[in-house]
Parts: sequence; structure tokens; C-alpha cells
Amino acid sequence: MKPVHVIGVPLDLGGNRRGVDMGPSAFRIAGLAEQLVRQGHTVVDKGDLPTPIPETTLEDHDAHKKYIRAIAKVCAKLYQTALASLAEGAIPLVLGGDHSLGAGSVGAAWKWAKQTSARPIGLLWIDAHGDMNTPATTSSGNVHGMPLAALLGQEPAELARIGGAAPKVLPEHTVLLGVRNLDEREKIAVRDSGVHVFTMKDIDRQGIALIAEKAVELAGRGTAGIHVSFDMDVCDPSIAPGVGTPVKGGLDYREAHTLMEIVADGRMLTSVDMVEVNPTLDVRNATAQLGTELVLSALGMKIL
Repeated sequence: MKPVHVIGVPLDLGGNRRGVDMGPSAFRIAGLAEQLVRQGHTVVDKGDLPTPIPETTLEDHDAHKKYIRAIAKVCAKLYQTALASLAEGAIPLVLGGDHSLGAGSVGAAWKWAKQTSARPIGLLWIDAHGDMNTPATTSSGNVHGMPLAALLGQEPAELARIGGAAPKVLPEHTVLLGVRNLDEREKIAVRDSGVHVFTMKDIDRQGIALIAEKAVELAGRGTAGIHVSFDMDVCDPSIAPGVGTPVKGGLDYREAHTLMEIVADGRMLTSVDMVEVNPTLDVRNATAQLGTELVLSALGMKIL
């Protein structure tokens, strides 16, 4: 088994609801590292990356991309940290924090793939939302709604150019799964982007097993591996209440596990994000506990 490097990113600048900065601690309290060790992994906890909070972030605020410079600095540090872990042969397990951190973690996977195989990286973006707004289309200015657009080479440029080049991922290797809440302008962006999209309607009609197998096949075809970026709000609020932007009608418990088990079966996983856990909205740490279980499934836990 590959070693796992835990990287906490208490980033709380990308959204408008506070509390996700405590997400990494919630995962640790849930016993994530200890359970991975029991599963047979060597685990190194790299601690939390230094991350500012809004009260100490003194910059000119662009209303269309709030706190963008501070977010970009955190993502650049994550890029370096995750890339170092990949170079050591480990799986970076990034604990958020809000989803804007994906600009750094996916960027690291892209760079590693380029350096080691000259092949692209596959991306499985599991989220209730599209995260494909740009400063020109956003209605809120919240950057956690923009990282996938940046990874595909669009704006905000501060995130898109982390690592020195854009795009980080190509549409044909990118799968957006579990979406059920898109802004009207974002719907157009998602349709025009060319990425593969499986909505909750698709999952309802075809079943999670078939969709997950398709997703892994699409993200893995011709790539060096698959980065999984998992926003806990893809799960239904009945099992994941502690998220900043809950939307009814998400993945149920077994659907979420089946998805991650099929990711593990594909044996192409390079790196993982688990993001948007907000303990201030949670019930007895249930969301971080679920996220911990899902990580275990993605990293090979078997029922039998």
C-alpha cells in the first residue's frame, strides 16, 4: 500500500458561511489517521498549512472574487506540499477547508503526472455544485464556486496559473458527478465546457454503480491516474448535515460508499480532497465521520 500524507487546509475564505476552517480538526477527531493505520497504511500527518482568516486578511476586496490573493497563496503552498508528497510516492489526502483549495491539490496531481509520465491527470469532481463560475458569472463573488473553472484554464487567473501553466485538466478527462444545484449562468458554462457530467437525475435513472464505473473509466482513459475531489455536500443533508451549502436530494449512505469503493477498484487513485465540512453546523461530528469512512473506502477498505 502507498503511504498516505494527511494535509490539513483550514481555508475559510472561499465561501460566505464561516466554520469550514475547523474541518481538518473534525476529521482528526473522527480518528481518520488511526483508522487508516488499522487498514494497513503508513500515515504521515503533515499538519495544517498556515491559512489566514477574514479578520486578518487585509487586502483590497474584489467583489467578484473575494479574498482571491490570499486564497491563491494558500493554494500555491498546497500545490508545493502535495507535489512533494506525490514525488515521495505517497497519496496526498487533503482535508478542507473550502473547495477553492482544489486549485492547488489538482494542480499538484497535474504536475506530478506531467513529470512522471507525460500524460494528463484525470479528475473526478464529486459535488452538488458545478464550481464552474468565474468572476464574470458569479452572483456572490465566492471563490469556492470557481476552482473547476480555473483548473480548466479559465478565470480566476490567480488560481488558473498556479504551477505556471493552464489548463491543469482537459474536459475529456474531467467528470463532474452528483450535481443538482447550478446557477442559471453556470448551467451554460457546464454545458459549454465539454466535461462529462452525471447529475443526480442520471444517478436516479441509471444507478450509482453504473455511473461510478463510467466516471472512473472516463477519468482514467489515457491518464496517469485520477484525482478525486469530494465535496461533502454531494451527500444528502440527512447523512451529512455539517456542510456550508446543503442541498436536498444527494447521495445516500450506500451510494456514497459504492462510488468510493468503485474508485478503489479502479486502482488509479493518485490523490484525494475531502472538503467543505463545517463542524458548526454538524451533529456530533457525523459529517466528518462519514467523510472518514468514505476515505477508507476510496483507499481500499473491503466489506469481505
